[in-house]
Amino acid sequence: MGSHRRLVQTSGFNRGAGAALCVLSAAAAALGAVPASAAPSDDTRAEVDRLYEQAEQATEAYNKADESADALREEVGSAQDDIARQQERINSMRETLGSLAGAQYRSGGLDPSLALLFSDDPDDYLDKAAVLDRINAQQADELKDLQEAMRELAQERSEAARKLGELERSRKAVASHKRTVEHKLAKARELLNALPDDERAAYDRASRSGRAEMPDLSGAVAPSGRAAAAVAAARSAIGKPYVWGANGPNGFDCSGLMQWSYAQAGVSLPRTSQAQRYAGRQVPLSQAQPGDLVTYRGDASHVGMYVGNGQVVHAPYPGAPVRYDPVGMMPGATVTRP
Repeated sequence: MGSHRRLVQTSGFNRGAGAALCVLSAAAAALGAVPASAAPSDDTRAEVDRLYEQAEQATEAYNKADESADALREEVGSAQDDIARQQERINSMRETLGSLAGAQYRSGGLDPSLALLFSDDPDDYLDKAAVLDRINAQQADELKDLQEAMRELAQERSEAARKLGELERSRKAVASHKRTVEHKLAKARELLNALPDDERAAYDRASRSGRAEMPDLSGAVAPSGRAAAAVAAARSAIGKPYVWGANGPNGFDCSGLMQWSYAQAGVSLPRTSQAQRYAGRQVPLSQAQPGDLVTYRGDASHVGMYVGNGQVVHAPYPGAPVRYDPVGMMPGATVTRP
């Protein structure tokens, strides 16, 4: 805790980040100083960490597939509504054509010249004949419109069928990624449960490690009102559990926490950490400001929110709740300002 207090007394990004990294090193050294009988084996811990990382990568793939499935469901629903409206239009046009055809049939029982000869009122007949000509012309126009509407309906039905196929493939991708996540997490739990009780307890302590405590963020001012609101939301989630595939308010995965926090500020972020990396302007790590998103690893499979003085808030992995950690906790950090 003493080293932690030295961290929070620093100010400025570089000093804060440097001190934070020192604390991380000190914590690692302290963990290594635990007697061998009370510490998990390095191999087991490394394997569990690797499985958690792979589970997080699969979680982000699951989030992307799930987001795609949601979008496709909306598109399919919209297409089906359009098809229903187009079918109603076609039905109405057919009724109109039927009425015109009936009028034509009723007026066309005799040859026009004979009908004129036997008409009691030739002027009335000529008026009716002019109306019939107009009906014929209108019928031709209505028929062309009907044919065009039917072509459009066929195209819409074909597009809806294509989207339904995409939706089914997306559903299968969601299920596949879900199985991958669950397999990795189950294997990690199996490894942890195989450890002796004291080693398991030591791993749990290392996972939590008191980082939910409030660091000194004095002087850390967000550059905008929306960034300040997002930071406040992220900090309010401290202590909430990591739940893969969740975006709040009672549990979060890493990208879900970022999406939820910015939603509280009225800003819509993409669902995945990979998409969040490009959801704004990229800035150097040395120029990070509170509210910036910090993605990690080459594949951007993890993300946190910079809150100032070298600290991020993030949802680390299963078993470790939302907490503060040094911004340099993982390799490959890139900073995005939404």
